[in-house]
Amino acid sequence: MVRELKERYGGQFEDALIEEIARVGTYKEVPAGFKFLDIGDYIRSIPLLLSGAIKILREDDEGDELLLYYLEPGDTCSMTLTCCMGDARSEIRAVAETNARLIMVPVQKMDEWTAKYRTWRNFVFESYQNRLNELFLALDGIAFRNMDERLVQYLKEKARVTGAMTLHNTHQEIAYDLHTSRVVVSRLLKKLEEMGRITLHRNNIEIIDL
Repeated sequence: MVRELKERYGGQFEDALIEEIARVGTYKEVPAGFKFLDIGDYIRSIPLLLSGAIKILREDDEGDELLLYYLEPGDTCSMTLTCCMGDARSEIRAVAETNARLIMVPVQKMDEWTAKYRTWRNFVFESYQNRLNELFLALDGIAFRNMDERLVQYLKEKARVTGAMTLHNTHQEIAYDLHTSRVVVSRLLKKLEEMGRITLHRNNIEIIDL
């Protein structure tokens, strides 16, 4: 585990911190679609993502979801950091977008490492800033972009984080992520296909030119 942690975080963390992470952390592999954190859960550990992608979702009072951002290799989730520091329940849902490998670090180590390791402090603050920027982008998309623009951006971002030009998502799943209806998503996808930008297949969407 130390070797892989050094490969992923060696440029950010000193050796002593990496060795502590390896000693107290729990290695975990999750398949695509696995929900390892739900709204209302108490957070007992912090994820450090080694590989794969995880989508972070918010839910409204009626149970409809909205995609906030993706976690990628080298990331952690600042929202889980915030909740664990206040011993609060999670306000987000975390679902593996692809098969993923993580190191789960006990929350009890957060305060200790923040005081002990400057590199961990910097990592936490940088994570807050990155996630805040992504939340601003999500808010801007809702407030200022048409749904067709949001859909194109969604498809491009999903292709980027998964590293695939063929997306295995139903129209309903996309509608959930964008907080809209399946009918709207299907209509806009058909429009993109007619423009030659995607090809719709029975169980997937092939990106041609976005």
